[in-house]
Amino acid sequence: MIQKLRILAEKYWDILSYLFFGVLTTVVNYLIYLPVYNLCGFSAAVSNMIAWVGAVIFAYLTNKPFVFRSNDWSAQTVVPEFAKFVSCRLASGVMETLILLLTVDCLHWNGNLWKLLTQILVVIVNYVGSKLLVFRKK
Repeated sequence: MIQKLRILAEKYWDILSYLFFGVLTTVVNYLIYLPVYNLCGFSAAVSNMIAWVGAVIFAYLTNKPFVFRSNDWSAQTVVPEFAKFVSCRLASGVMETLILLLTVDCLHWNGNLWKLLTQILVVIVNYVGSKLLVFRKK
């Protein structure tokens, strides 16, 4: 039984670990977004951009070694890899910010709820981008 679980965990490692670290990245994002939005009074779009920076750094530092098992930390690997990672995250970050700008800042819908809803979409888009473009197996 334990052997079967180990085989399943190994087979689906990318997805399981990405979901785990995706949740942690979402927590980091929220730990930045919520006080900036609710306490500092910044707009949802600006709060999201600030939270995005912290979340992207955290995500790269966890996804590289733990999710995609990319352990080469040399500059020749990290610089282009990080650039691709940020580019993918930038695309989903712009998408998320535009959704928040429209729904929260323009339509005045609930900023905390819409942040959560957009995070679901962002996790999916970021996984596909990371898997296909950034940490591809050679």
